[in-house]
Amino acid sequence: MTYFRAVDPFPLESAEHTKLHEVYTRLASGRLATTRCLECRTSAWPPRGFCGECASDRFEWVDLPGEGTLHAFTVQETGLPAGFQGPRVFAIVEVGEHRVFSVIVDADPARLAIGQRVRLTPIRVADDPRGNARWLPAFTPP
Repeated sequence: MTYFRAVDPFPLESAEHTKLHEVYTRLASGRLATTRCLECRTSAWPPRGFCGECASDRFEWVDLPGEGTLHAFTVQETGLPAGFQGPRVFAIVEVGEHRVFSVIVDADPARLAIGQRVRLTPIRVADDPRGNARWLPAFTPP
């Protein structure tokens, strides 16, 4: 029996599908970025195509710090999605004024602690159907 993927589980990262593609371009170069409204100067995470404060759709891209603080985390050892090795550490990382939901990689979960400093280490996930690389934010202890 053949199964077809009905819904792409990865975000549409290319310029022809979303005006937020810049976040993935910057991740590929090791930078975490978000949008800042050109009207009221509010920045948001995740990046948004319009401002949640004033509803403007005029924004600019701003880089966030490359390091953050581990705010919360949980460890998943079983029931991981296909292609992911366990244990998997899911975390909320404070990066500047934002909290980013992400994963912690290359770390012993027993050695992690709330308040610990972590640095951005984007991970490459499965390429899109055209062979373009896809990136997601991840963090690792320094």
